[in-house]
Amino acid sequence: MIKVRFPIPDRLIVLTFDDGVKSCATFVAPLLKHYRFGATFYITEGLNFLKDKDRYMTWGEIRELDEAGFEIGNHTRHHKNVSTQLREELIADLGHIDHRCQENGILLPQTFCYPGDHNSPEAVTVLEERQYLFARRGVAPEYPYYDEGGRGPAYNPTHHHPLLIPTTGASGPNWTFEDFIWAVEQAKDGNIAVLTFHGVPDLDHPWVHTEPVQFESYMNYLHNNDCTVIAMRDLARYVVPFTEIKE
Repeated sequence: MIKVRFPIPDRLIVLTFDDGVKSCATFVAPLLKHYRFGATFYITEGLNFLKDKDRYMTWGEIRELDEAGFEIGNHTRHHKNVSTQLREELIADLGHIDHRCQENGILLPQTFCYPGDHNSPEAVTVLEERQYLFARRGVAPEYPYYDEGGRGPAYNPTHHHPLLIPTTGASGPNWTFEDFIWAVEQAKDGNIAVLTFHGVPDLDHPWVHTEPVQFESYMNYLHNNDCTVIAMRDLARYVVPFTEIKE
């Protein structure tokens, strides 16, 4: 099964942001636009999304991200562990975010992120049936999972299923600039680095928080080192997505 469409350049970086935190609209997106970087923002109506609009985006802000060219991805309605959900419940959760995107004039999500990085064969089957291009998981089982950030495997399209793309670097209080550089340096020889962030800052969940000054240093490094920074859906420029794979 050939999964690579074109030769993958070194320093190809996928930027992803989970949970729809307000700072992703007010701080992250303007900085990414300055550098002309792509990114995917994975949206859920779980957590405190519906209760606290000081800390979570409005659907109007999410629409503005879409209009600015960023990808809006599906992170489910309730942010539940998909490995414990019934099939019908997961389908309903996915459909809810699709519907919210439709009613707000946002492109339908083409990629998915597993809440809490939990996944299961049953969940993958649902994503296959719903024709997602790509889906992101966490660092496990190849690397130990740490609540406050850590390293993970690079994405190798000839090895990893497109609906089980690993996280190469997960930002958090214990994820250092050296860890960030290590993740970027994995993007070579046909491998891609997939970076996971949450809020910058993330006031509700300090274990996935990234300091704004630190994030600025990350983006400056990517810019100064000629990295190609894309959204998850943009992998289809280089990698055959699930919907086009022929057994």
